Amino acid sequence: MYLAGSEPTTGVRINDNTSNRVVERAAGRCTRTEHTAGLQRALRSSPHYGDMTENDPSAQDRPTPAPGTPEQPDSAHSDPSGPRDAATGPTDAGGPSHDFQYPPHTPPPGNTAGGYGSSPYGQAHYGVYPQADSPTRRQQTAMVMPRKLVAGVALLALLVGGAAGAAGGYLAADNAAAPPAPNALDQPLPAKQTGNPPEGSIEAVAAKLEPSVVQLQVQGLGSANEGSGFVISEDGYILTNNHVVEAAARGGRITVSFRNGDRAEAEIVGRDPTTDIAVVRADADGLTTVELGRSDDLRVGESVVAVGSPYELAGTVTAGIVSSLNRPVTAGGQGDQATVMDAIQTDAAINPGNSGGPLANMQGQVIGINSAIYSPSQGGNVGIGFAIPIDQARRTADEIIENGQATQTFIGATVGDAPRGGARIGDVQAGSPAEKAGLKSNDVIVKMGERRIDDANTLVAAIRTRAPGEKVTFTLADDSKVEVTLGGQPVPVN
Repeated sequence: MYLAGSEPTTGVRINDNTSNRVVERAAGRCTRTEHTAGLQRALRSSPHYGDMTENDPSAQDRPTPAPGTPEQPDSAHSDPSGPRDAATGPTDAGGPSHDFQYPPHTPPPGNTAGGYGSSPYGQAHYGVYPQADSPTRRQQTAMVMPRKLVAGVALLALLVGGAAGAAGGYLAADNAAAPPAPNALDQPLPAKQTGNPPEGSIEAVAAKLEPSVVQLQVQGLGSANEGSGFVISEDGYILTNNHVVEAAARGGRITVSFRNGDRAEAEIVGRDPTTDIAVVRADADGLTTVELGRSDDLRVGESVVAVGSPYELAGTVTAGIVSSLNRPVTAGGQGDQATVMDAIQTDAAINPGNSGGPLANMQGQVIGINSAIYSPSQGGNVGIGFAIPIDQARRTADEIIENGQATQTFIGATVGDAPRGGARIGDVQAGSPAEKAGLKSNDVIVKMGERRIDDANTLVAAIRTRAPGEKVTFTLADDSKVEVTLGGQPVPVN
């Protein structure tokens, strides 16, 4: 027999052949009498001892065996010949069934089989052994506890299920009641913009210029080009760059596309390669003209707007500022001194196709003609563009319309860069304005009026901004001053 929590290490294994039950008795642990006495003492000290004596009155009067007295088995249950239950083994008629059986033994003489006649206990049953048909309180508790546990688990399941159902219902109700997330697509359209754009805004400048800006498509002998221009008269005069229409100068074709979608053929009226200015006339009338401003009072940092047809994208508007003034630039990219112009530098985006288009101030007045860009490699705008000052372009355009050709301002001497800065005079033409003023070869000009002269191109560009007949004062490197009356000559056209 195993005691709870005490598994024997050695013992005798006895097979009950009748019931096929196995009984193990610990060896060297305790005698059966000592074990029984210990159990009785433990049971008497238990709070449930009174309950057991009530169920078995004989237990109250049953004497405790003396130490060393053999324990008497229940003769009725130790007799192997007694009747047995088919499921549980030997049973006593009307008697209880035990959980284990002692091994069979031979009764001593004079005693009946199955027990000892002179048992000091007087009864076969011990009160400490529970009966199968009358379970003890512990067995009752063991039977009740599973039922209570099952009931508790069922109740817990109901509570959890109810809580989950309530939570699910709450969440469903909460989700159903939640307003939809804001969506910009559901917003109403704002009111349409009405009225005129604010004065001085880019929108106002663009609105003022766009009806007068045109796209030019040029077809020449074996070449083609495209660019921009702007209308300067209602009867079709258009101002543009020489390098835009030059391909059509010897039998080519020019087509003008207006902002409203109209198209017209045009012809060259005159051009000036030295200032990169040309005038063409479209076969149209009733056109909207631009308003011309002035370029002699521009300031660095002033806002400007450029309009044109970069990469054939007609009506493109960009904005920037005046980055610098009086930049000597070779007109049309020819790279020689004959085409140097005094340009306005701007960071307004200028790309191929913008050439010939207007650069305007914030009053919508044209203050320059977009002409060139600086690009380290073949490509578009890098934020450095150049425009011809409108003061110079106006004078040239007037001459072309009046005379069919432009007049170039000159002094009649060659110039080069001086080693220490300035423009050094080379050959002086006889009878030229330079000779008449007393300029000599190797004189170094460092200023014209109040403008500093850094090199030869700066002097040439400065002279061409003036009209023929104007008087200017040159300051030489030795601080001497020379006054010169500028001359003029027709511009040769190739």
